[in-house]
Amino acid sequence: MTTRTQELAADFASEIIALRRQLHQNPEIGLHLPQTQQQILEALKPLDLEITLGEGLSSITAVLRGGAETEKSEDRPVVLLRGDMDGLPVTELVDVPFKSVNGAMHACGHDMHVAGLVGAAKVLHAMREELAGDVVFMFQPGEEGPGGAKPMIDEGLLEAAGRRVDAAYGLHVMSDQAPLGVWTGRPKTLMASPDNLRVKFIGQGGHGSSPFRANDPVPALCEAVLALQTMVTRHFDIFDPIVVTVGRIAGGSKENIISDSAEFDATVRSFSVESRAKVEDYSVRLIKGIAEAHGLQADVEFEHVYPVTVNDEAEFAFTQGVIEELFGEERFHLMENPIPGGEDFSYVLEEVPGTFVFLSACAHQDPRNADGNHSPRANFDDSVLADGAALLAELAVRRLNRATV
Repeated sequence: MTTRTQELAADFASEIIALRRQLHQNPEIGLHLPQTQQQILEALKPLDLEITLGEGLSSITAVLRGGAETEKSEDRPVVLLRGDMDGLPVTELVDVPFKSVNGAMHACGHDMHVAGLVGAAKVLHAMREELAGDVVFMFQPGEEGPGGAKPMIDEGLLEAAGRRVDAAYGLHVMSDQAPLGVWTGRPKTLMASPDNLRVKFIGQGGHGSSPFRANDPVPALCEAVLALQTMVTRHFDIFDPIVVTVGRIAGGSKENIISDSAEFDATVRSFSVESRAKVEDYSVRLIKGIAEAHGLQADVEFEHVYPVTVNDEAEFAFTQGVIEELFGEERFHLMENPIPGGEDFSYVLEEVPGTFVFLSACAHQDPRNADGNHSPRANFDDSVLADGAALLAELAVRRLNRATV
């Protein structure tokens, strides 16, 4: 049986697909997205929403007031729905009529998220007299870095309706991994914490023919890279794993010159608060110890990026039930393991219970052979936009009205 939210989302499908394709042609990067912000505001203009623009970033916070009567207006529930807005510095190689024209690319599908959230706003606006609470729509820049969720929270996002948000929901489209239209997710840890480790070994330069007259930082750096891998396998539980990948090494200028310094950068992924704290402590002490053993100085920075993304168990069970009811049990696959990617919606989920799920928008017939998110060949099928809008809207309707029964 088709729900009212699905019917309305289908009615708005052509509008939100057109919006997505418009956004896709002109992606913007980072926290300041003036054109994207203006396009969203134009799409929201016909709706009766209370809109606040970000002060330090191009965010949009829009509040929809529900019209259903409740016994205590001060206790009316509030639900947050989120869509991120930014693109990536990637040159698009997908040959579509609405291909990017400015050298950047929505290679992670955030144009889909924006259009889907606008669709949910349209659906809920049409149903506003049935809502026994209020909805906060979170249009967020900077998810790909440096992070827009935390600044929005600091600017008052969670209290935008005048009362603190009770629950939060978001989704992310994928260009591979699952067949088109299939939802995936899991309770508890869904995604990793993606932190950075930046290291610089400082020694004393000299001639390559006489290393005993210098203090070469390169061998110590190489030792540290290998020691980090041993640390991973010998100090961390395989059932609460971490990943350390050294992605950049730099040192020296010529084969017969010993440099004063050498450096590397690594990405560090962890799946629990405990492992995150432990890997920071162990990696910093390990590197400083190696430097000291070689008579070198080590500058070490462990940079926190985003927290672990954790789904509330009760809210996840609720979300899974709604997905299976709306789209059929065959269109939901429970994930066995979390994924090592990071997501700054984690900041919202640290503050309020909620759920983040994935929706396959894979345009390839075989998702196993499709290019993944962030690839210049990532191809998203926007026929699933109405489903994304319908789910977000249905979660809001049921969560708000359930809270007042």
